[in-house]
Amino acid sequence: MVDSWERARRILRDAGIPPGRLARLRPLSGGTYNTVEELTLTDGARHVLKAAPDAPGLSHERRLLVAEAEFYRGAETAGVPAPRLLALDEAGRVLLMTASPGDPWDASLTETERATLRRQLGRHVAALHRVVGPAFGYPSGALGPLAADWRTAFTGMLDAVLDDARRFGVRLPRPVDEVARTLEAAHGALDEVTVPALVHFDLWDGNIMVDRSAGSVRVGGLIDGERMFWGDPLAEFVTLALLGDIRKDEAFLSGYREAGGRAEFDTPALLRLALYRAYLCLIMLVETVPRAMGEEQIRWRDEAVAPELVAALNAIREHAS
Repeated sequence: MVDSWERARRILRDAGIPPGRLARLRPLSGGTYNTVEELTLTDGARHVLKAAPDAPGLSHERRLLVAEAEFYRGAETAGVPAPRLLALDEAGRVLLMTASPGDPWDASLTETERATLRRQLGRHVAALHRVVGPAFGYPSGALGPLAADWRTAFTGMLDAVLDDARRFGVRLPRPVDEVARTLEAAHGALDEVTVPALVHFDLWDGNIMVDRSAGSVRVGGLIDGERMFWGDPLAEFVTLALLGDIRKDEAFLSGYREAGGRAEFDTPALLRLALYRAYLCLIMLVETVPRAMGEEQIRWRDEAVAPELVAALNAIREHAS
């Protein structure tokens, strides 16, 4: 059994912080894969420790904390509010970062506050997308080295999750081979992407911290960057409008465009969006098996996510014809 206190002292030492300054440790909820703990130091400073699980996951879920560290480096370069990386152990399995101010985005926000935050978020995401990586794909190396072009990288990502579906015997709304054939019809649209931008790819509301400490709302931090990859900024819109349509989010798109982000929805863009929607849906459906999710979670994904996968496949058939 892992001794959380000893692990915390070890990573503090790696960060150059005297382990004796650790005053309090408490588990944090909300994470869906890694173990997350809050460390409070004797001076009141709060840090967050994340530790990778030993249980098997999807093919791309190896060395996720290496990717998360890369995200925080990129966010700092872009001047975007996010935790600051303090330490990553040599094995890439334990990460220490500063805590972002505020609380996760929730339903308590007024419509005015929500519009303000979405516009701020648009500007922050545009800044993230100006950070350019060395090549395309997952920086963790989970699916192999980075690729020279986006089509190679992203089709490899799709192949990996489809292989996971076969390996775990996951029930999809369409046969796996049929899904793969439909996705192939849109692969050509990936060639339009020539710059490997930083993409968080998990910016649903729960990963956006809202800070009210100054009397008004602001984005306190973009957290949980473990799913990041170097790729197409358009892919970001899929998790920003989780199971929805980013084109309806006028406040976000206004902020994004004001800050120089490109958001155009021509036919190649719609094909790529459909590919990214399908990829996210496949992840959400396939992960139910290795994570041994309960009946309620599986039922929700069957009812909410599976139809979104079908809609993405239909969109490819429509726009690729």
